Amino acid sequence: MKNIGIICKTGVPQSVEIVQKLLPWLKQRGFETFVDTDIASVLNINGFPRSQIPALSDMIIVLGGDGTMLSVCRLVGEQETPILGVNIGGLGFLTEVRREEIYDVLESVLTGKCPVEERIMLEAHVFRNNRSVADYVAMNDVVVNKGALARIIDIETYIDGDYITTFKADGVIVSTPTGSTAYSLSAGGPILYPTLKSVILAPICPHMLTNRPIVLPDNVLIEMVLRSSAEDVFLTVDGQVGFSLNLNDKIEVKKSLFKTKLLTPCGKKYFQVLRAKLKWGER
Repeated sequence: MKNIGIICKTGVPQSVEIVQKLLPWLKQRGFETFVDTDIASVLNINGFPRSQIPALSDMIIVLGGDGTMLSVCRLVGEQETPILGVNIGGLGFLTEVRREEIYDVLESVLTGKCPVEERIMLEAHVFRNNRSVADYVAMNDVVVNKGALARIIDIETYIDGDYITTFKADGVIVSTPTGSTAYSLSAGGPILYPTLKSVILAPICPHMLTNRPIVLPDNVLIEMVLRSSAEDVFLTVDGQVGFSLNLNDKIEVKKSLFKTKLLTPCGKKYFQVLRAKLKWGER
């Protein structure tokens, strides 16, 4: 491992401070760094477009919150470059490393002492009049949902070609185990251990209270057909990318061929993270 990519949340002063100290620390140890252009311009050094960094790097350090991590996970895609997340954002389920821990954790990572955890991703395809019109990769979830003023929508749903039901709801979430602590959890879905080979299908505020979230194996094909003519319905990916849907659009969701590889801090356990982030045991 010789080449280190660095991608930062933009507009955050802490990023500049950390990278200023981190670059000479890495150089002293013989590592070459590839810093994204946004932070590089602030530091007056040569930078690289984010899209190029995964192919140039043996690992990527992400400074930011979970939103920044999600965007980098999608960016890495088929490169499957290992990612280490440093939390300078909010909740930080994916960015597990605290700012004060960064050098101790990097010492372990760069000497091969920290494990790599593989997480499944999803791919989504939108078909309109039997023609593909949009393709996405998701780390957390793929969501069909209505806008603020739209009425309940009808989503005809199939699993491996078998008709399941037509959800009458505000929407439907298809979530990975990683995304089980995100939007799916708010919709009443279960928490899945992040390395499980499963996906969650969760209706959002369903009209029928018996429509509950379902845990499925990750090798299924989920098909959703929009049967409502509401104008304000969208496909959203990781809560960051949106695509406007029309009546009779079909959305296919399945496991991606690519996985995200997360470098996990040594000694940190998943349930330790859950207790800290979800405030378990507190009153």
